[in-house]
Amino acid sequence: MREFDYRRASDVPGALALLGTEPEARYLGGGTNLVDLMKSGVERPALLVDVRELPLERIEVADDGGLRIGATVTNSDLAAHPEVRRRYPALTQAVLAGASGQLRNMATVGGNLLQRTRCAYFADVSKACNRRVPGSGCPAVTGEHRNHAILGASTHCVAVHPSDMGVALAAFDAVVHYATADGPGAVPLAEFYLPVGDTPHRETALPPGALITGVTLPPAPVAAASRYRKVRERASYAFAIGSVAAALDVRDGVVHDVRLAFGAVASRPWRAQAAERALIGGPATAEAFGAAADAELAVAEPLPGNGYKVTLIRNLVVAVLTELAEESWQTEEATR
Repeated sequence: MREFDYRRASDVPGALALLGTEPEARYLGGGTNLVDLMKSGVERPALLVDVRELPLERIEVADDGGLRIGATVTNSDLAAHPEVRRRYPALTQAVLAGASGQLRNMATVGGNLLQRTRCAYFADVSKACNRRVPGSGCPAVTGEHRNHAILGASTHCVAVHPSDMGVALAAFDAVVHYATADGPGAVPLAEFYLPVGDTPHRETALPPGALITGVTLPPAPVAAASRYRKVRERASYAFAIGSVAAALDVRDGVVHDVRLAFGAVASRPWRAQAAERALIGGPATAEAFGAAADAELAVAEPLPGNGYKVTLIRNLVVAVLTELAEESWQTEEATR
């Protein structure tokens, strides 16, 4: 590990100023991803600016009924917050599925959004990787890619984004807020992660030196009936090989509103907009759910070793939406 300096910031302007003193500085939150990458030599910062003590640790209900979530809120506090559990249960489920209690106690919301891919080629500095060394190649295309992307990839990178939390946030139109030396800014999560294209090393739309200060979730009544389902290769905590965040509003057997996002299938949390469009106004049946999933997955381009993900995601969509539809029907019956 490269020797590095360490500074602790007490406010946002101070954090921005500290980062500006060193071109190779990085912000440090919980460190659950960054420190591992430093140990392996993937990340080699000259300065760490600790932001854990910034006044960004609150979760608040906004005047419009949405939520404001500070960037230093821990994953444990996010999952346990009563308003998160009541208004966006899929978000709580996603966070709980993401890591052990020890890691959730350390990991922060801002850091979770910025965590980097767990692709083995990226993590091994002896291997080529366009994310780590632009122009060096993507050996996963012809090598080991069982857990890699089937949507939105390119010949330059087929790695997937590892966040569970991000999938739920994508389903509910989250907005990422940040601060820079020139002032604050915001970007919808749908635009926060850049397309892979031929520049996979450019991962987010954050300006240079920007510090994530929080996330807002707009009001979404449909989110109260939501679920996150994750499939992994072992029962203990592991990264997903496929996941779905879903919310469904069914009235008299017809889909009034629906939200769908997929995880572990692309370089970013994948909002399934084609599937949503196919479902709105139609019947809430397993057949319709499957057809909607097929509409979304029609653009999938699996590699020889990960074609199973197409079937996996389709089955997850049908299973989760069917469960939500049945629960909605039971609620309607109980209130009649």
